[in-house]
Amino acid sequence: MRIGSSIFLIAIGAILAWAVAPGLIPNVDQAMIGYILMIVGVIGLIASLVLASPGRSRRVSETRSVVDPNTGERITRNESRDAGI
Repeated sequence: MRIGSSIFLIAIGAILAWAVAPGLIPNVDQAMIGYILMIVGVIGLIASLVLASPGRSRRVSETRSVVDPNTGERITRNESRDAGI
């Protein structure tokens, strides 16, 4: 769920909970459905903001060791970089 769809659910839930006259849909508690949609929207909004935060980047370290065929010397190369998602 992205930020836009979360805000959409919050808006639809608020409309059902507060703006629509009760009893428009028979045998359904519109206010309860509105509150549920708002809660789901807020949870989705928080989750999408946490997942989109810049502090979630990963760092990858790679080590390679080879033997130089001319000298027989062991050469080790360490490389670190940011991994893009």
